[in-house]
Amino acid sequence: MSSTQKVIKRATELVGQTPQGIRYSELNKAISAEFPDIPPNTIHGALHKFRSDLPADIYLPARGLYQHEKYKPAEATKAPKQSQGTRIREEDFYQSFADWLVNELEECTKAISVGGSTFKDKWGTPDVVGIREARRSDIIKPPTEIVAAELKIDTNGLITAFGQSCAYKLFAHRSYIVVPKNSSEDDISRLDSLARIFGIGLILFNASDKSQPQYEIRSRASRHEPDMFYVNRYLRLIEDELF
Repeated sequence: MSSTQKVIKRATELVGQTPQGIRYSELNKAISAEFPDIPPNTIHGALHKFRSDLPADIYLPARGLYQHEKYKPAEATKAPKQSQGTRIREEDFYQSFADWLVNELEECTKAISVGGSTFKDKWGTPDVVGIREARRSDIIKPPTEIVAAELKIDTNGLITAFGQSCAYKLFAHRSYIVVPKNSSEDDISRLDSLARIFGIGLILFNASDKSQPQYEIRSRASRHEPDMFYVNRYLRLIEDELF
């Protein structure tokens, strides 16, 4: 058996032994440790061949992640389990995320929980809306910005949530989508790529514990100019709470 064949065989075995999947760097490190007599360039070349012609039972659930078919998750993902007598609702996270936008991410100077049907149209209402205004201490005063966010605890609704986040760019300078950390690796990878393409911010959080949501930024929203007609139309509905 050639060195290349040894590396590919061992890579296949390692993927089959790792339920959560394994990345290229981890494969390279493990195989290099097992076969110190094989030159690093040979291992790299063999792993490139492995990646280019994957065995039938190995697939890529996300960019750079190798996983065996036997560990492939079911198509539908259930919402977070809840203890008996306790029902976690999306609304339970709105205010904590609004506070996180202000205090941790420092994306807003003020943010409020909205949700429901406040905007009264089929385009939806953001769960959280924030405003970023110039501080008195700022030497150069930046223009006022509006930030909108859509939060989901049900991993089956991520595509809908992304569409809503895109729609919020109509009236917000920055838009965020906030999704559970237990979403599939494939879903998170796709959302991450889409978020970067469309300039949407992506936040992950612990959707099973409203007291410890552990918000974590994956990508920051990019700024763009919204349509001022819609900015004024929608913000008029929450003017007293936000300003």
